[in-house]
Amino acid sequence: MTGTRAWTPLSADRIEQYRRRLIEERQRLIRLLDPDGDLNASSVTAADGDLTNWPFHLADQGTDAIEQETGFHLASRESRLLMHVDAALQRLYKTPETFGRCESCGNAIDRERLDAIPHVRLCIECMKGAETGREPPVREVGP
Repeated sequence: MTGTRAWTPLSADRIEQYRRRLIEERQRLIRLLDPDGDLNASSVTAADGDLTNWPFHLADQGTDAIEQETGFHLASRESRLLMHVDAALQRLYKTPETFGRCESCGNAIDRERLDAIPHVRLCIECMKGAETGREPPVREVGP
C-alpha cells in the first residue's frame, strides 16, 4: 500500500540528491520571480510592447488587464512554491534524519512521490485526507 511503509531514514547520498534538487528549484523560482524576469512586467506597456498607455481599442485594454492578472496569479503560485521549497530545505538542514517522513502520520513518504515532489511534507494518504477534510491519523510517539 502506498505511504504505509515503516520509516527508514534516507541515505546520505539520497539526502544530498534532494538537497541539490531543492536548491536548483529554488534558484529557478527566484529567477522567475525576479522583477526583470518573465513573470513580472514593470507596466502594461512593457508587457505588450505598446509605446503609450492609451489603448487603441477597448479590447486591447481588456486583453492587457487579463494578461497582467494572469502574471500576478503565476507570480503568486511561484511564490507559494518557493515558500514550500524553502521550508523543505530548512527541514533538510535542521533534521535530515527525518526528511522523507510524513509530518502527519510519521510513515515514510513513497520514494516515487518524494522524487517527483522533493518539497512534499505528507504521504499520499494524509494528503488525500487533508484535501477531503478528514482527520489525519495519529502519529505514534518515537523516532
